[in-house]
Amino acid sequence: MAKYTVTLTKDEREALGALTSKGKHKSQKILNALILLGCDEGGYQAKLLTNEVIAQALNISTRKIDRVKKRFVEDGLEVALNGRKGSRTYAKKADGDFEAHLVALSCSEPPEGFARWSLRLLADKVVELEYIDSISHETIRKVLKKTRLSLGDKKDG
Repeated sequence: MAKYTVTLTKDEREALGALTSKGKHKSQKILNALILLGCDEGGYQAKLLTNEVIAQALNISTRKIDRVKKRFVEDGLEVALNGRKGSRTYAKKADGDFEAHLVALSCSEPPEGFARWSLRLLADKVVELEYIDSISHETIRKVLKKTRLSLGDKKDG
């Protein structure tokens, strides 16, 4: 495994020391700051501690220490303290046009042999009518919940 050397400047050490001793911060941020302070191999560190000693003192794994050190060396102090921002993005399947078709379909009469529309019936029907390529019943539920449309009893009015 590659060794990552943490070298903090005097200003960074002061900022991390203040972060760990004052104010309200997330526990993981404080823990990461303590790891960086303990692993510092710069000229401002009084005594260099091993990963095992730090892990035992903070009651964490040495693997976490390695991950924090790696993030510090590769991405900088801010990412090492707060972690990376999630990068997953999902495209929405249901747009406004599809939602309008779905609501209109759910308000129509159910197929013969059924008392009312089920989520799975609606999902199958919108695919059959080619409003969308594929969709799950869970997505249908979320769209109908968003529109506050109930598949339950019909009310007069």
